[in-house]
Amino acid sequence: MNIKRWTSALLGFPLIAAVLIFGNRVVVDIALAVFAFIALNEYFNCIKEKANPIYEVGYASTILIALAHVIKPEIWIMIIPIILLALFLKVILTKMEVTIHDVAYTLFGMLYIVGLMMFVSIVNGCEHGKVLIWYVFFASWGTDIFAYLTGKFMGKHKFTEISPKKSIEGCIGGILGAIVLMLIYTVFINQYFDMHISYGYIVVISIILSIVGQIGDLSASTIKRFGGIKDFSNLIPGHGGILDRMDSVIFVAPFVYLFLVILV
Repeated sequence: MNIKRWTSALLGFPLIAAVLIFGNRVVVDIALAVFAFIALNEYFNCIKEKANPIYEVGYASTILIALAHVIKPEIWIMIIPIILLALFLKVILTKMEVTIHDVAYTLFGMLYIVGLMMFVSIVNGCEHGKVLIWYVFFASWGTDIFAYLTGKFMGKHKFTEISPKKSIEGCIGGILGAIVLMLIYTVFINQYFDMHISYGYIVVISIILSIVGQIGDLSASTIKRFGGIKDFSNLIPGHGGILDRMDSVIFVAPFVYLFLVILV
């Protein structure tokens, strides 16, 4: 058993739970912006041997999460042109010492981390957001935990060379674990929060979200392999960095927004 892994989880989860439960929308948005800042820095450190990230523009973009519910909707359409303008201005001012190659890597990191993490903020800030936000974590971290346990004790068939420790049994166990957790949570919120979410719908959504989360995890693994590192950082003992812990969360959040906010 990885003592560091479980100790970090047992200490870290209550902190995150406290922020989500007791923090208002502003507090949660600021916390997510800080997570995004750290995660983006981890990504930049990962790819700095391949490119020269434009740090100042990337870091500035994390502020958008803190302002997610302050900026008027009609202004959001201008965000991408402004970001592109800032990135290309850096190319021009450095007389192309900063290249289009660097712009591409920087922009990808911003879309990948800031753009996806924005949906965690959006879900939390919507109607019933304090209730629905937990689907993001039950689907992503629930899948991680059950996939890890199933793979550890039952895993025999390797799933992909991208992440050699993952097994087919673990992937299936992760999906089943996510279904169970999300069904139990749905029973709870339907009874105590007067929600009316179909259990059959949740089973289908659980499968989709679990698969999406596992794709998110593998996507982060491809980036780490590209950068030649094992973990994005050692910030969280036994887990790696913020991006190592949020890689599935940020992929799941947009789909929770789609399936449990827009389509319900």
